[in-house]
Amino acid sequence: MTVELENVVLCLDCLDLSRSNISSCSACGSGRTVMHSELDRLHIAHIDCDAFYASVEKRDEPSLRDQPVIIGHAGARGVVTTACYIARQFGPSSAMPMFKAMQMCPQAVVIPPNMVKYREVSKKIRLIFLDATPVIQSISLDEAYLDLSDNARGNLTHAAEGTPAVVLGEVARRIEKEVGITVSIGLSHNKFLAKLASDLNKPRGYSVIGEAEKLSFLASLSVKKINGVGEITARRLGEFGVETIGQLQLVPEVELISRFGRFGRRLAGFAKGHDLRAVEENCHVKSVSAEKTFLQNTNSIADLIAAVEPLCGRIAQRLGHAGNAGGTVNLKLKTANFKILTRTRQLPHLTQRADIIFSQVKKLITREADGRFFRLIGVGVSDIGPAAHADPPDLFRTI
Repeated sequence: MTVELENVVLCLDCLDLSRSNISSCSACGSGRTVMHSELDRLHIAHIDCDAFYASVEKRDEPSLRDQPVIIGHAGARGVVTTACYIARQFGPSSAMPMFKAMQMCPQAVVIPPNMVKYREVSKKIRLIFLDATPVIQSISLDEAYLDLSDNARGNLTHAAEGTPAVVLGEVARRIEKEVGITVSIGLSHNKFLAKLASDLNKPRGYSVIGEAEKLSFLASLSVKKINGVGEITARRLGEFGVETIGQLQLVPEVELISRFGRFGRRLAGFAKGHDLRAVEENCHVKSVSAEKTFLQNTNSIADLIAAVEPLCGRIAQRLGHAGNAGGTVNLKLKTANFKILTRTRQLPHLTQRADIIFSQVKKLITREADGRFFRLIGVGVSDIGPAAHADPPDLFRTI
């Protein structure tokens, strides 16, 4: 009697795909493999370049290969854009004040970001993606979702051969060979799980989350791993004993909807590993925004201005990562009785600079703060255009 082997094994060195319960490659003997029973049936991928900016700089300057490298502006007011994996071992991480990062890793080599170079590298990577599938949703210069289903790839006349798992292995090999950096891949049946998978085994990782184990995998994770759950939502969930996704799985959807409105339905879905969002090719960003909900309502202009300062920095960074800039600055205020006020200010030219966004928002706040108490403040940039038409970037310097 023939017993069907339950696992599918992909060799990341020779790209052989076989059925086996042995993790080493049956074709070349390599131990660098991916094993999963659903490996040949999953088609949604998240690909993330490993420490992208730092990796590009190390590629271009081989003497930095074994050195801790931090990308960002030096000085007391600079912030870390990214840190290579060697530097991260000492504690520096993205968005950390540079002075703090240098205290942790004084031997680090600090390199200012070169966005022009990074965009060119990103374009080369995207061309490799396009050989795999036309359905690509770029999230930033260094990460993207790919739909490798038969429907998505059907319109690609020169589509790479093989199952999605094999095609992704070839994508990773080509990026390493042709671009000179490494990527980490997450493969699953939806975007939420694919994103989580790509973070599991960095750098140069290839991880899979299947239907069979999704609930058990999610159970131990913090609720903050769910899209849209920040400090405030996590605190509200914690108030009724929910800190992990496993605990969230036990809460009836109707209760989540009563507490969080429409977002409650999304919470219930993500907790069970459901995500109906499609990979949206060539998605044009119309605006970029960030918000902060106050723990206590405030009518202090100083509090409002202090709250938007880091928001402007985050927006500038997201614009820069995507190669975009904005022509209109937007302020959003939610009063204590939940009335929403929005104000806009048009700029004379496109910008991606945090200091310019911040200066315009301050003017709007000063005009609107008349003693009323506010529970939320938000900043946005709209009328998005290419960064090539913007003022010179100052993306990663604090204000």
